[in-house]
Amino acid sequence: MELQLAGGRVFCIGNGESRRDYSLQNLRQYGKIYGCNALYRDFTPDVLTAVDHGIMHEIYHAGVAQKIPCYFRAWTKVPAMTYEPMLMGGITNLEEAKDALDKVLITNGQGFSKEYVMHGSKLSGVIDLIKREPDKFNKDIIKLQKKEINHATIKVSWIKEPDYSHSLTDICVENNGNGLKRDFGWACGASAGYVAIHREQPKEIYLIGHDINSTNNNVNNLYKGTKHYVAPENGPTPGINWIRQWKTLFDWYPDTKFIKVNRFNDGRDMVNGPITEWINKNLTYTDYSTLDNLA
Repeated sequence: MELQLAGGRVFCIGNGESRRDYSLQNLRQYGKIYGCNALYRDFTPDVLTAVDHGIMHEIYHAGVAQKIPCYFRAWTKVPAMTYEPMLMGGITNLEEAKDALDKVLITNGQGFSKEYVMHGSKLSGVIDLIKREPDKFNKDIIKLQKKEINHATIKVSWIKEPDYSHSLTDICVENNGNGLKRDFGWACGASAGYVAIHREQPKEIYLIGHDINSTNNNVNNLYKGTKHYVAPENGPTPGINWIRQWKTLFDWYPDTKFIKVNRFNDGRDMVNGPITEWINKNLTYTDYSTLDNLA
């Protein structure tokens, strides 16, 4: 993988509602754009990161990783010859197994692929679920609740060429003196920030759409209610882990300037004010007017 020269600017795009109606295309002339999750549905960033199985495979099936670098969690590519043994796991009733797979297998098809990535439940466990709740699985699998999809589907992405997909495990090294190489288990936002630093070594990173909190009693996400996202009426996602993960990144890279972009940045609510835990000399706040006057 060819990394960029150190320096420059990165825009790290979250999917909070504060960025609604802002044209990300305006940013291309000023720096690299790093995105999260379903951003690809509306805009193609320079690099995309995802950490949940469902959206990772959706992204790969959409052909995004054949166009731009993508970083996924536990994205282990396995030789095609292992597919059937891995899938069947010792199941002997082939007819029963085929019937279950028709209901729960989400795949982009093997074609001429020589490798694949698999996530999800064991087929034997899925068969037991179907036996217990047959009516539920007679419906379109996509209409199941998010938690059910995670526990009752098998997701397979056959690797297509060209392939620019990577596993976070391959690049994540703790910058705290230990030098331990591992996936930090972070949410997508801070993971994308780490990927940006790894690839670009930027002088500054703008955080856009990383709202952390909500302005009301509902979840704050532009893609709520769509595939692989929670319902619009769900309550806000607690932001404590996001706060801690970004704070770790600020601490690890004190020479990188982080700029959080708020819609108004006037303290009118929990989205447009400072984050109490983020008191860092290398973090500042601004609003969208700054983005219109970048050099």
